[in-house]
Amino acid sequence: MSTGSSDKVARAVWNAGEISEGSDYVATETAVAMVYNGISHVVMMATPADLKDFALGFSLSEGILTSAKQLLDCEQIATDKGIELALTITAEPFAKLKERRRNLVGRTGCGLCGAESLEQAITTANSISAELSISHSALQRAIAALGGEQQLQQQTGAVHGAAWCSKEGEILLLREDVGRHNALDKLLGAISKQEPTEGFVLVTSRASYEMVSKTASANIPLLAAVSAPTSLAIELAETAGLTLVGFSRTGRHVIYAHGQRIN
Repeated sequence: MSTGSSDKVARAVWNAGEISEGSDYVATETAVAMVYNGISHVVMMATPADLKDFALGFSLSEGILTSAKQLLDCEQIATDKGIELALTITAEPFAKLKERRRNLVGRTGCGLCGAESLEQAITTANSISAELSISHSALQRAIAALGGEQQLQQQTGAVHGAAWCSKEGEILLLREDVGRHNALDKLLGAISKQEPTEGFVLVTSRASYEMVSKTASANIPLLAAVSAPTSLAIELAETAGLTLVGFSRTGRHVIYAHGQRIN
């Protein structure tokens, strides 16, 4: 079990009938367990970097915590099976978490973690109150810079990135992970510890319902994705008042919801 972002492995390459031996770097993937006040809640496969940001961002975006101040401590414990993140949280969110877990007892086939009905699974996202106005050129500036900031992706070719960008299009912060949701949660956790600033999120994945929901939960007014959005992501963005951009490529981007923020 590795605790780094990448591992060096032996490999053989076949090219036009010739075999060459050598080594390569691959992204590290390991089991990461979120444990709240001694109770295990969920296990996810993730890249073991920026895990305290991951723990905080996941806790906030999933509604377990409503403020970063409710996380009192986060201890990272390495085992032969993976990594345990032992989170100590305040009494009020812990009581709500225990109630949520009781509602899941005896249920099977849960598609969305913690959901026991369609009404709980498909919810209304937080309404965006943050203000933002950016130019098309600022968005393009961030898009053009994204690849150069993804060091782990350059090394391994196997991870997603989530970037926090200023309204001028400067990439201020970036997190990477084998999972697109994990990369976004890591970024949201890192952002939550800073003073609020105007900006937007740029991700290397598609824009799914969950990616929109997580972005809206942090009151971030714009999500730009390198790939396509889904139908439900567009619906949720419209309802939440979030500006949603897809196919964010150099020289081109497509606006799907609340385009008034981009001029």
